[in-house]
Amino acid sequence: MEGLKLWRLSSSFARPSNFRQLFGFGASSTPLLRCLTTAATANTRNRRPSTSTSTSDREAVRAIRLKKVEQLRSQGLEPYGYKWDRSHSARELQEIYKDLNDGEELDGESHRVSIAGRIVARRAFGKLAFLTLRDDSGTIQLYCEKERLLNEQFEQLKTLVDIGDILGASGSIKRTEKGELSVKVDSFSILTKSLLPLPDKFHGLTDIDKRYRQRYVDMIANPEVADIFRKRAMIMKEIRKTVESRGFVEVETPVLQGAAGGAEARPFVTYHNSLGRDLYLRIATELHLKRMLVGGFEKVYEIGRIFRNEGISTRHNPEFTTIEMYEAYSDYQTMMDMAEEIVTQCALAVHGKLTIDYQGTEIQLQRPWRRETMHNLVKEVTGIDFTELEDDLKVAKDVVLKAIGVGLDSKDKSSIEACPSLGNLLNEVFEISVEPKLLQPTFVLDYPIEISPLAKPHRRHAGLTERFELFICGRELANAFSELTDPLDQRARLEEQVRQHNKKKAEAVSVTDGTEEQKNKNEDSMYEVTLDDDFLTALEYGMPPASGMGLGIDRLVMLLTDSASIRDVIAFPVLKISQ
Repeated sequence: MEGLKLWRLSSSFARPSNFRQLFGFGASSTPLLRCLTTAATANTRNRRPSTSTSTSDREAVRAIRLKKVEQLRSQGLEPYGYKWDRSHSARELQEIYKDLNDGEELDGESHRVSIAGRIVARRAFGKLAFLTLRDDSGTIQLYCEKERLLNEQFEQLKTLVDIGDILGASGSIKRTEKGELSVKVDSFSILTKSLLPLPDKFHGLTDIDKRYRQRYVDMIANPEVADIFRKRAMIMKEIRKTVESRGFVEVETPVLQGAAGGAEARPFVTYHNSLGRDLYLRIATELHLKRMLVGGFEKVYEIGRIFRNEGISTRHNPEFTTIEMYEAYSDYQTMMDMAEEIVTQCALAVHGKLTIDYQGTEIQLQRPWRRETMHNLVKEVTGIDFTELEDDLKVAKDVVLKAIGVGLDSKDKSSIEACPSLGNLLNEVFEISVEPKLLQPTFVLDYPIEISPLAKPHRRHAGLTERFELFICGRELANAFSELTDPLDQRARLEEQVRQHNKKKAEAVSVTDGTEEQKNKNEDSMYEVTLDDDFLTALEYGMPPASGMGLGIDRLVMLLTDSASIRDVIAFPVLKISQ
């Protein structure tokens, strides 16, 4: 068996290192995996390894495969089929015939099967060829004998079928002597002729950006990538199941809004030609869901895309998915229970257990989770007791810098110096010193009123609100309040939020020099914040006491799939323009 060659898809998104490897040629052997026409094979058989670029390699492959398309059509065969009747998936066949003995063959009519999928590996010698077919359930081998295939189909298979093609095949079942369950093919059809080569097993492409940009190829080359999105779908299903079992109703609210409210974030702005006005892509679903409570719904939720015109990082994408939910006649304690229920049920659905690993850290999701106030956590980590600080903001900043200033970078020190109130300062210290240390599930309670404009004042502690955030692995996963229902208090807080934003914007305009980082930060402040007067009008009709929570689905999927970057769990993330 001279020149036996196996070309298989790799676990890394790769490109062939040269043209000869692309087609399965050895340095001096006769190729038995025919990826070229006979003439092309003869011309390239003895050529030295090509030094052409990957682009020229790809175009050469495409040109050859286009000729194969023409050849198929000249033979009356359509290379882009309409339909194929499948009897089984690959996984179903593996399960049904798992007890079939090595070397055993089942040729009866009841064991005739029909499958379809993409060819991801092939090897051939003499009058026998083996192809690996993959569908979305798994893989199975196609066992192809020349004598069994009719009308020159074996030659068509050898000369016209390439790795990457989508085939339909029918035949009987056998298990080879080496234990490989196979479909013994008696007929096949090319359903889709692939024009571009798939990644090669041996030469990895390290450009992670290209994997995100061409996710469709990434999923073909790396089945585990597709598994992440199957798990994501499982998580979405489990979230819906969990909240609806508690009586919540799913609703839909506008993506295009007249005022970007419900969060403090830079919005995307668009223009509606017929209406002659600017509209904003929503930065939260909150304010419209609260309108539903005013209208009489008592338990509502929405799973929706959110858009924020801000930075991109391993934790942030300009569009992301959240679930927001609101329950009348409840407070933020209710939402802590709901957060625990959602996360644990999703973990059980994906892993079947509540102890999971995330990037090398063991995470214990068994309930109940720790619940602690922001004040106590800051005191525990830094030694600073904000309840003992006077109202003198300058003195408080000096205390903070003395306690945690050593080792802080200039950015963090500037953020501390810029804090306009004690509440903002407390939150800044928490984010710098405490948040990264919250690896196990922790509810952080009772946030300052200055940074919580939509939360109800704390019923026992002045200056605080009934708000929590859930942290796991040092990342915020959920944010919830006892919702503010006093329309006058709500108007005053939103107006103050607008004033503070406009002040920051004016300061940014006045700065004409500075570092590139400072300029970018100033640019992030250059947007308009307006009151959602209609929301305030709705509150004046009366909204019942309620709790609400937003939970980041992308970050939950990251946690439960052990994914380091948010781009790994979004099928087609936003990327820079390819150069």
